[in-house]
Amino acid sequence: MLSIAGSDSGGGAGIQADIKTIAALGGYAATAITALTAQDTTAVHAVLPVPPGFVRRQILAVLGDIGADAVKTGMLGDAATVAAVADALDEAGCTALLVVDPVMVATSGARLLAPDAVAALKARLLPRAALLTPNLPEAEALCGFPVRDPAEMARAAAALLSAGAAAVLVKGGHLEGRTVTDLLATPAGAEAFSGPRILSAGTHGTGCTLASAVATGLAQGMGLREAVLRARAYVRAAIAAAPGYGAGNGPLGHDARV
Repeated sequence: MLSIAGSDSGGGAGIQADIKTIAALGGYAATAITALTAQDTTAVHAVLPVPPGFVRRQILAVLGDIGADAVKTGMLGDAATVAAVADALDEAGCTALLVVDPVMVATSGARLLAPDAVAALKARLLPRAALLTPNLPEAEALCGFPVRDPAEMARAAAALLSAGAAAVLVKGGHLEGRTVTDLLATPAGAEAFSGPRILSAGTHGTGCTLASAVATGLAQGMGLREAVLRARAYVRAAIAAAPGYGAGNGPLGHDARV
């Protein structure tokens, strides 16, 4: 597994969450870091982008030697970094399955993707994605219309499939209610997966964790549906096992087993 994402100094999201998730599910994690963040459970206090050329060098180094069965992208930050990632995957001749988590806003509310980068992500990475995993605000930004109920989730999934993604998992955690429903859509149809909401402050990094868990399953040869089901079970177990660290939205318990 190659994870291309930002570093979270608090350890709950980003590269740190990806490494923990991949290892917990039996994969091997290699990384290309796109940004350093000074971050805790309450806020992203500062961001230091990694130069796009060096992001490219990291990707080429990993793919040229170790290789990857799947690649996952998270925080990319700006259009130049999106282009560097796409160019590096092309240069390496990478045919690994790509899971794109379009990280735009942190759980604390900090913006992690520049507005001009949304168009670059749609043009360069979305068409090569085996799976796109937007939450509702991200789906709205990518589609250009509100996504605030199950019908709009289905409309957003269809629009993102039409834009080139092979499959879309629209995450419904931002909707209110006692039940959380995610919608998995492919050209063959859509299927909703629901479960009772877990009331917990330990939800920092859930998106990173879910995307990495799905990508690990795909790397291990699972079908998409099977990989999504295991990933959702893992995230739910990790939320339930959250250690309670920090004064804000704390990290998951990534040592959870499913």
